[in-house]
Amino acid sequence: MNSLDDLLNCVEVLDKSENEDEDDSKVYPWKRAKKVACMVSFSGKNYHGMQRNPGDDINTIEDELMVALSKSGAIDPEWEKVPQKAFFKRASRTDKGVSAARMVISLKMLPDRNLVADINTFLPADIRMQGMVRATRNFNCQTHADGRTYLYLLPTFAFCPTQDVAETWRCGPGIIGQVNSVLQHFVGSHYFHNYTSGKLPMEPASRRFIQEFEAGEPFEREGVEWSVIRVRGQSFMLHQIRKMVGLMIAIVRGDTSMQALEDSWGKDRIDIPMAPGLGLMLDMIHYERYNKRYWEEDGMHDNLDWAEHHEQVEKFKEKFIFSDIIKTEVEDMSMMKWLREVLPMHTFMPRSFENQKENIPE
Repeated sequence: MNSLDDLLNCVEVLDKSENEDEDDSKVYPWKRAKKVACMVSFSGKNYHGMQRNPGDDINTIEDELMVALSKSGAIDPEWEKVPQKAFFKRASRTDKGVSAARMVISLKMLPDRNLVADINTFLPADIRMQGMVRATRNFNCQTHADGRTYLYLLPTFAFCPTQDVAETWRCGPGIIGQVNSVLQHFVGSHYFHNYTSGKLPMEPASRRFIQEFEAGEPFEREGVEWSVIRVRGQSFMLHQIRKMVGLMIAIVRGDTSMQALEDSWGKDRIDIPMAPGLGLMLDMIHYERYNKRYWEEDGMHDNLDWAEHHEQVEKFKEKFIFSDIIKTEVEDMSMMKWLREVLPMHTFMPRSFENQKENIPE
C-alpha cells in the first residue's frame, strides 16, 4: 500500500508541476514580446512634452502611452512604471505643447497588430497609435534615424515688411521666394551655437546638418493667410528651429540684414529672436538606411516609411493639430503679439561669449 500511495503521490506531483508550467505560460504571455516600431500621432496642446518627467502631476505623452500599453495587455503591467524593462525609446523629444504627426517609438511588446486598436481604446482622442511593425532585435528608433522633418505653420503677415502689421495683409509676388532665399542660407553643415542655450562657439555638439528648409505656397483659413515651413535635418537642438524661423522673419521684414545670419556662424554671440512655439510640430522621422538594409536588401522586415498610414495621419493632423494651431492663433494672436512686443526688443548686435558656458537669455 505504501508503494502504491507513493506512486500515486508522484503522479499527482508531476501532473501539478505540468499544470503549473502551463498556467505560468498562460499567466505570463510577455515571453513572446518582440522588438517593434510604433508610429504615434499626437496633439501636444494638453501635455508637458513627449518624455516622461518625475512627478504625478506632470502629464506627458509617454505617460499616456505606457498606461495604454499596460491596460491593453501589450506589455507586462510592471513595465508601465519602468519603461526600461520594455527597452522603450522615443525617436525625438518634443517640448511642452509641441505636436507630432509621425513620432516613432521602439519597445518590446506582444507583436500582434490587432493590439493597435485595443491600445487606442485606452488613449485619449488627441493621441493615436497609427501603426506597429516588427523591427530588428537591436533596433533603436532614436539612433537608427537618418533625419527628422518638422513643420512650422505661421500666418503670412509675419512677413509683412512694415510696422503696421494687420491680419488682412497678404503675400505679394516674390514674398515666398524671398523667404525661401533666406531659408536656403541655413542649409548645409553649420555651428548653431547661437540658436540654442549653453553652447560655445565652434563647439562640436552645436554642429548640425540642415538638409531642406522651405516655405510652402500661401493658403487662407479663418480669414487669415498661412504658410507651412518645412525643415529637415539630422537632428535639432533646443529652440534651434524656432530661432532659425525667428531670424528669417526679422530679415524678411527688414528688422535686420543677412549679415546677422552670417555673423551667427562666428565667434560672437548674436541676439537672435525665438519665434512663438505654437506653430511647431514634428512631421516625420526618416529611416532610409534602415529601410535599405532590412527591407530592400534582405526583405525580411517591414518598411518604416508608414506610407500605408498616410491618409489617416493627414486626417489626424488636420483635425487635431493644424486646426488647433489656426484656432489658437486667431483667438490669442500669439504671432501678432510677438511681432509687436518681442521682436522690437532684439538688437541683433554681436557681443563676446563668456569664457564659460551659461544659459543664453531668450
